[in-house]
Amino acid sequence: MNFATRLAFYTLFLGPLIVPRAQAAEPTVLKIYAAGTLAGPFKEIDALFEKQNPGVTVQAQFGGSVMMAKRITDLHQDADILAVADYNVIPKYMFGNPAHATWYAGFARNAITFVYTDESKYAGEINAQNWYKVLARTGVEIGRSNPDTDPSGYQTVQMLSLAEKFYNDPGLEQRVLANAPLTNVRDTETALISALQVGQIDYLAIYRSDALQHHLKFVDLPAKINLSDPAEARSYAQGIAHTKNGDLAGKPIVYAVTTVSGSKNESMAEKYVASLLGPEGQAVMKKKGFGQFSPPYAVHMDAMPAELRKMVKPWPGL
Repeated sequence: MNFATRLAFYTLFLGPLIVPRAQAAEPTVLKIYAAGTLAGPFKEIDALFEKQNPGVTVQAQFGGSVMMAKRITDLHQDADILAVADYNVIPKYMFGNPAHATWYAGFARNAITFVYTDESKYAGEINAQNWYKVLARTGVEIGRSNPDTDPSGYQTVQMLSLAEKFYNDPGLEQRVLANAPLTNVRDTETALISALQVGQIDYLAIYRSDALQHHLKFVDLPAKINLSDPAEARSYAQGIAHTKNGDLAGKPIVYAVTTVSGSKNESMAEKYVASLLGPEGQAVMKKKGFGQFSPPYAVHMDAMPAELRKMVKPWPGL
């Protein structure tokens, strides 16, 4: 009986012959929760990572750093990586019991500033010397992020607290914040960029990296108050922000990253962090207006994967 005859026989009595297909492998979905200001550079880093790792899809969500951390700790949402705009968010919210992370690495620096456009009130007058007087003028509308959920929100308040001492001008903080009412507050400051561009607000408290990425005019605040210089850490601590999460003392703006304990994609998450800390990731961060550390700093290095440990040095003073 030839093959055609056998096939006809099996089809007649057993039904159509079904040849099983090899199933395609399920793609790996790497879930990243990150600060809103990281959306620009991470979009580029994610694309590079996906290209270098076929079969991997990076799924990134961006928002206020505290809010993103609480999604993991309080809402028990699945995530593989957390990247925040204030390194202190990780030990404060992720090192609890149970621990959701065991280490972190600082991978970028930033500074607080105010951005504006040519159409902003007093745009032709404001400068690095008179900015706080201009922002306190009647009729000026200022946008900012929520100090209870987002680092740039409380870092803005800390900066204003420091400015009050730096310029020896009691009441400076409250006069400026009076022009930034709750109606001008969002969970993350990047949500207000369009409002600035269409003239709904005149000034926006934001990171310098965002000013550079969006080609916005910005006030070049002194390093003594803009939270950009790790060498000024002791001085920054005098700037206090009162929030629903307690009183927060100013610290240098250092972005930090960690992998989430119990991640389903642990090895791929570590590989992503290596890409972020390495030359390619750091080149993207620099292009997007962030300051670098060479090499990055890390806390609890002994808990880090061996390959990542080779890329960092101990965090000074911690």
